[in-house]
Amino acid sequence: MDLQLTGKRAIITGGSKGIGLAIAHALATEGVDVVLAARNQETLEKAAAEVAERTGRRAIPVVADTGDDESVKALVARAVEELGGVDILVNNASNQAVGAAFPDLAGTTDEAFWGDVNVKVVGYLRAARAVAPHLKAQGWGRIINISGLGYWQTHSIVRSIRNVSVAALTKNLADELGPHGINVTVVHPGQTRTESKTAQFEAAARAAGIDVADYERQIADNAIGRVVDAAEVADVVAFLASPRSVSITGDAVAVGGGLLGTVNY
Repeated sequence: MDLQLTGKRAIITGGSKGIGLAIAHALATEGVDVVLAARNQETLEKAAAEVAERTGRRAIPVVADTGDDESVKALVARAVEELGGVDILVNNASNQAVGAAFPDLAGTTDEAFWGDVNVKVVGYLRAARAVAPHLKAQGWGRIINISGLGYWQTHSIVRSIRNVSVAALTKNLADELGPHGINVTVVHPGQTRTESKTAQFEAAARAAGIDVADYERQIADNAIGRVVDAAEVADVVAFLASPRSVSITGDAVAVGGGLLGTVNY
């Protein structure tokens, strides 16, 4: 299927590694020029060079912090300047350390809560607010918010709240921007194999005395019986970023391999 993405222009926040980088590769492979945004310049420049080399598309690194409104505005302005406009926004930036240890109520501090919400929830709002005028002016666009299956689960107070909030933000944006030809969706990855997670899985498997594949099957807790790869999440995002996805907006798409024991409607 031709996703009709050739020549489109995308901004991907949190684009220097993990799911964000996989999305950059997927979109660029489909003919999209991309701006990758993240806070670490060295990692970002390396990622952008890798995308450009593998796909032949433009991949521009821009250091930005979604926790700061001026930084987000500068990011969008730079993307428009470099690419001549913007068609797609993938909101992916987050603080992965927050909530990772599943702290209890007493261990969930105000600082951790607001720090994460500022980057992921308000940061997504900032990026959408900065991009929306450009999308509205051309009468077409896609905004894809990367959240997480934590919104269905209670393991982490912060992650549950932030992911539910991203879903609520998505639906509000979809209703408002839909008449302007802009679709807004939220993607909820589950346990996902990324560069950093692969190292963690290998270490945990060695400690347990089993191979990595067996370890991943144990922790997957899904219908496909294995951890989903970041590239597989990126494939779903590429479709949602395309004109082919016109019938999907305001909705949540789970990409966790089918969590066991849940009925979603």
